[in-house]
Amino acid sequence: MKPPASDESGADRPARMGPWRFVVWFGTVSLLADVVYEGARSITGPLLASLGASALVVGVVTGAGEAAALALRLVSGPLADRTRRFWGLAIAGYALTVVSVPLLGVVGVLWAACVLVVAERVGKAVRSPAKDTLLSHATAATGRGRGFAVHEALDQIGAIAGPLLVAGVLALTGNDYGPALGVLAAPGIAVLLLLFWLRARVPDPEAYERETRASPTAAPQAQDGRLPRSFWTYAAFTAVTTTGFATFGVLSYHLVARHLLAAAWVPVLYAAAMAVDAGAALATGWLYDRFGPRVLIALPVLTAGVVVLAFTDTVAIAVAGSLVWGAAMGIQESTLRATVADLVPSGRRATAYGLFAGVVGAASLAGGALIGGLYGYSIPVLITVVVGIQVLAVMLLAVMRVGRH
Repeated sequence: MKPPASDESGADRPARMGPWRFVVWFGTVSLLADVVYEGARSITGPLLASLGASALVVGVVTGAGEAAALALRLVSGPLADRTRRFWGLAIAGYALTVVSVPLLGVVGVLWAACVLVVAERVGKAVRSPAKDTLLSHATAATGRGRGFAVHEALDQIGAIAGPLLVAGVLALTGNDYGPALGVLAAPGIAVLLLLFWLRARVPDPEAYERETRASPTAAPQAQDGRLPRSFWTYAAFTAVTTTGFATFGVLSYHLVARHLLAAAWVPVLYAAAMAVDAGAALATGWLYDRFGPRVLIALPVLTAGVVVLAFTDTVAIAVAGSLVWGAAMGIQESTLRATVADLVPSGRRATAYGLFAGVVGAASLAGGALIGGLYGYSIPVLITVVVGIQVLAVMLLAVMRVGRH
């Protein structure tokens, strides 16, 4: 039996906002939230160290946080589909994040700070499947690719602004973490106010999708409640291409270890990569709406290009490789998510997003270990292996297209 559109209060009222306005306002929520948590993440290591943490403790705590942010979506996704309380879970997840971050600046005790670092990531796990599902309904009307791309571009503005804001406050206060994290309470409050306002205006975002369900781009309807076979093929493609994706940590390690870039310039390069991320998301989102999943071939091509360029000993080429990494990230964070919405029916979409995040997390861990290990062994071997992995990814993408059409 198909679940009701929503069990949340007021869900039967029609939306009082156009789909594009909803996408932009929801993107503004993500922008402000990124100011909060990316600002905090930019100084998590030094903050924990100031409270007495060793490098091991910092690594374990931040690693546990990232694991929680991905693995717990395997629970929060099915929970969202079962309860249909997408707004409630999204608001709860954002609230946990925006409350945890300012408290980091005042607890003054290592164990409490460690708990808050993990709690912030748990908030992301709670909200993400529900948030992506809410967004997917509006993008059914705007175009999946463009809608998710605009959301990602706004998100990246926050990812750049947050660390810069924290850096500015640290400079003004003589590296006092309390005010630097405390100032993030303001955008955090704005996040919650905007979310409650959006829920009041659009209590049932699925109405956007119901109005476009007859269109050829609407997601397939489930016959037996199972996720479509095309989703699993797509998940396999994503897992393979992500396994060959170098992390920025490895790229920056190479730049500094080979004396190609001073450590102080690494955050600047990261910010530039985030700007490329936003541009790539917008470009591929537009192309996705015109040409469909075939545009995803750009992801394995860019992923292979990262290792070919970034692990050279020429500054300009290595920096270019980092910018190509930003372009690949833009596709990962926008168009990959848009495709999930096109492959999976509304009633199982949050579950699919949770599973998809688990696949990405496992592949990221495997890829980080693979590329880190091969980097120490032989860069030519690393490049050969990654290129081979991306060829396999292209083959899986071709299978997915056949299965879908």
